[in-house]
Amino acid sequence: MSDVVSGAAFKQQLREGAPKMGLFVNSHSPTVAEQLAHSGYDWLLIDTQHGPMGNEQLSAMLAAVSSGGAKSMVRVAGYHDRGGIQQALDMGADGVLVPYINTAEEARQAVSCCRYPMDGTRSVYFPQRSTNKAGLLGYVGNANKNIIVALQVETASCIENIDEIATVAGVDILFLGQNDLCMSMGLYVKYEFPHMYTSPELMAATEKLMAAARKNGVILGLFLFGTGRVGEFLEKGFTFISIGNDLHHVLTQAGAYVKDMEGIARDKGKSWTRRPTALI
Repeated sequence: MSDVVSGAAFKQQLREGAPKMGLFVNSHSPTVAEQLAHSGYDWLLIDTQHGPMGNEQLSAMLAAVSSGGAKSMVRVAGYHDRGGIQQALDMGADGVLVPYINTAEEARQAVSCCRYPMDGTRSVYFPQRSTNKAGLLGYVGNANKNIIVALQVETASCIENIDEIATVAGVDILFLGQNDLCMSMGLYVKYEFPHMYTSPELMAATEKLMAAARKNGVILGLFLFGTGRVGEFLEKGFTFISIGNDLHHVLTQAGAYVKDMEGIARDKGKSWTRRPTALI
């Protein structure tokens, strides 16, 4: 598509404060991924850490996202997942999200897997989807500046080491995962749900992350469920924001419909209530 910007331009827009809204995709469905790529989101992240998709499905899903013009990300298993990172990028993903980063050395290993020599250790191969449009030299020669490398901030150790992690060359986005961070910090034990999300401990950790990112010119991202706190985090300088995942979208939209039907049935003197729901 003619309006698709390069990865380098996409990252520059984020650094300049332009929000880029996205969604995680956990169903292993190219059809769903393609429809969401046409829904208006700037980016979609295919979640192979928690989703059931294998490489063949991942390949089809990345092609589907590309057809809609959204930027494509893949969440891999971790900094040690060289094979997963290689496959995602070779299949044409615009970037990866690497979970469970605890130290600067782990961050360096993640970046190394994403970058070609001399800046990294990614293996070169041709032909494949990533090289189809620009050719071998056109893609490989520009990949190190175009690939989006996001690291997930979701442990107490990551927050402890965030000042050093943020200085690692090649880290584009520090992506806050509040659920796992609250778990790691023991806040689910200390607070009743959902008060851990507004606890002083989480706020202090978030402030430390924000300061480290600002100091080093790193983009701030995070995962939210729904839009209720998007404005708050935009004001804090977070520009790469997910408002949930495809399965949560299905549940919430279905929940809205069944709630409406309960009201309609009640208004007509009929007894109908929804079956138990997975929504909190």
